[in-house]
Amino acid sequence: MASESVFVVAIDFGTSYSGYCFSLASGTDQIRQVYWGTEHGLKTPKTPTCILFNQNQEFRKFGYDAVMKYKSLPSSEADNWYFFQNFKMELYSTKVTSGMELKASNGKTLPALKVFSESLRYLKEHALNTIQEASFQTVCDQEEITWVITVPAIWTAAARQFMRLAAKEAELISDMISEKLIIALEPEAASLWCKQLPVEGFMSDSSDKKKFEDSPGIQYVVVDCGGGTIDITVHEIQEKHYLKELHKATGGGWGGNRVDENFTAFLKEIFDDGIWDEYVKSHPTELQQMMYNFGLQKCSSSREEVYIRCYYNLTRMAEGKKDISHFFSKAKGAVWHDGMIMITYEKMKSFFDYSIENIICTLREILDKPEMAKVRYILLVGGFASSIILRDAISQVFSKKYHILCPVEAQVAIAKGAVLFGVNPHIVASRVSARTYGIAVSQKFDAAIHDCCKKRVSKADGYTYCTDLFKKLVGIDESVNINEVSRYNFHPTELDQKEACFSFHCTEKQDAKYVDEEGVEFLGSCIVPMPDTKLGRKRELKLDIKFGLTEFKATCTDVTSKQSRAVVINFLAV
Repeated sequence: MASESVFVVAIDFGTSYSGYCFSLASGTDQIRQVYWGTEHGLKTPKTPTCILFNQNQEFRKFGYDAVMKYKSLPSSEADNWYFFQNFKMELYSTKVTSGMELKASNGKTLPALKVFSESLRYLKEHALNTIQEASFQTVCDQEEITWVITVPAIWTAAARQFMRLAAKEAELISDMISEKLIIALEPEAASLWCKQLPVEGFMSDSSDKKKFEDSPGIQYVVVDCGGGTIDITVHEIQEKHYLKELHKATGGGWGGNRVDENFTAFLKEIFDDGIWDEYVKSHPTELQQMMYNFGLQKCSSSREEVYIRCYYNLTRMAEGKKDISHFFSKAKGAVWHDGMIMITYEKMKSFFDYSIENIICTLREILDKPEMAKVRYILLVGGFASSIILRDAISQVFSKKYHILCPVEAQVAIAKGAVLFGVNPHIVASRVSARTYGIAVSQKFDAAIHDCCKKRVSKADGYTYCTDLFKKLVGIDESVNINEVSRYNFHPTELDQKEACFSFHCTEKQDAKYVDEEGVEFLGSCIVPMPDTKLGRKRELKLDIKFGLTEFKATCTDVTSKQSRAVVINFLAV
């Protein structure tokens, strides 16, 4: 963390809800959190990740304010505005580029960078105002803040870099290599928060009265249950409270939003004859209210039937076809009840099936591995973890062998843990590489081992070499210490070469021979100048890489000219 920072502000930018926490950089004994929605009669630790732009594509509102404003717009006006929700999932489910577009609720599009950066700008301004009020300072210099933004551990390097680019656009930082922004992985942040909780900080019982971090050697799984993604990692407590990652981040798009999708698919079955599709198209603001209410019911801690209000326009449209109770005659698990849709607890549970099956299957895969034999705890964090249906299902399968714990404030565990990470990013001592990473190199051509299609001849002196070779830098499932620097030496291919292109690739295989073979993915590249050509191929380039960090960090030095530069890879090129 940059030493001159006075505050650390951690932004938990979630798929469904976002918020932030902050503390003085000098000590995290008082991490402050912010409550949202008070002006709308609510009080929640996060606000909906929704953003609204007007017809001129100008930012207007974020969070509850965006939802309420969008709901209040007349339909004719709403058609010309841009309302975005659940847009964070696009960074997981599609190829991420700096020029990608996002679709608003009404199908209109805006650049993704604008949507993300304006969201971050709003959260930044909100945080700066809160800090000024809290610290009685008339001015809070932005240089005094280290920002932490949380991302799913299963995201690609391109998605992580996109968040850094959005933060730069939002003026959290001045350049792409600024150390004033730290990217934190969501399950790691949650783990940092949970490991220092006393047993009273959890919902479930445990016989262990000490804090986790006071028992080196304890191993546990963290299941970060978000709206979009489920992120699963395994950690071990080390001496001096450090964390070691034991298993690479795993997971998928099985979060709470899948439950919403199953619920709306069920409503579409009930309100057939095209009624539901017409309702979605004609009354998006009313639908938004209905889904918001369903979201509250979804994360309820009661094991009872659920009542969802059927709003005016849906009721009106249905009754225009036939008596509304007739729509429910074939519906299994739902009954029309005085203006409300009553959904049985069993039916409600069925909406969770897809998410729960995937979480349980992945947990089994991980925990069945011999090297996971010492794991004794499963920690459930994230807003979706507050759902009793999800907790019951995981307990039913795993509680005989494991303690299942969920912090009282499951929703803020990530933001609070991210503050701890911002103060001490080295607290995670090692990570497990999710893939095999390598670099494209050339070698003197050898007909016995090299493909003749890869043979190239230098115009300068007839030197023959093999191109596109994959040089492995770190292997999949390899444990990497975050402070460990790996050093590699390279030489130019051509005598008069004035720059070297470093092209980075990855694969889920243990190794590869060529960078263009099946299963090898191009990550990004960078150019390093080599202005002095006197030594020809005897010139040397040193590449220093830290693999264990949440973002790629490398330095390249041209030994001849002694020019050294931070390697900035563009992961966002199309």
